[in-house]
Amino acid sequence: MKGPEFLRYINPVLTTLQANGGAGDSTNVIEEVIEKLGITDEELEQTTSNGQSRIRNQIQWARFYLFKAGLIDNSQRGVWRLTNEGLEKKLSDDDVYSLFKSVQESVKKVPTIAVPTDKPKKLEKEFEETTTEDEEHSISLLNLIHNLPAAGFEKLCKRLLTEIGINDIVITGGSGDQGIDGKGLVKLNDVVSLNIVFQCKKYKETVSPHHVRDFRGAMQGRGEKGLIITTGRFTKEAKNEANRDGVTPIELIDGDRLVQLFEKHHLGLKPVTVFEIDHEFFKSFY
Repeated sequence: MKGPEFLRYINPVLTTLQANGGAGDSTNVIEEVIEKLGITDEELEQTTSNGQSRIRNQIQWARFYLFKAGLIDNSQRGVWRLTNEGLEKKLSDDDVYSLFKSVQESVKKVPTIAVPTDKPKKLEKEFEETTTEDEEHSISLLNLIHNLPAAGFEKLCKRLLTEIGINDIVITGGSGDQGIDGKGLVKLNDVVSLNIVFQCKKYKETVSPHHVRDFRGAMQGRGEKGLIITTGRFTKEAKNEANRDGVTPIELIDGDRLVQLFEKHHLGLKPVTVFEIDHEFFKSFY
């Protein structure tokens, strides 16, 4: 396919959303695209100059171009939703390149937005090191959280879990905690409750399967449900381990999901309204 490398993700994002009924949580959609294309953990470890996954960055740019082409609705953060046109759209490789060129020309009219290009490799590298608005927001928040002291991160996780609806949370982290940083209670109804134990990992790197296994071993006899919260990411093998048949399942919250939860509960974030010029609207007045 001609054009910058991120164009290879246009169709996978589009068809994944179409297969999911037209909408999906952004994190889940990205993971489905990665799985669909057979991208390995080693490939995901390749980063841009700002430390973000190069492939995830390119998938974000694919979403951005689908949005600018009118195929994705941008009305709700954290959710990628197709427009009516996007639900029925089929794109060949030539169509994808035409979409890219069309959007590129329209975006060039707004000088404050960095524009990916199909021109010389030097400019392609500049593209790879830029981020979408969603990524900038996530990077800033995760960097802030990552720079908290360990005790501060545990307290922040406690606050988040309280907002989610977990009760009687106690931070137990420290020497002798065997990997358990806290515990709480989930009330399923007026009679039945579930003991939950959690671990907070202030990582920028990936969390591997052995971390999940070690945590499961530590939680035996201490809770019916486990939860690992990290500012990093979980490898595919770690996710499989968390939901392996025959053992206690463990819920995983990675950096992307962490950002979404902070947004949902307005924790440390103030919602703002942003207006974007609709150039199509004004064309009829010339």
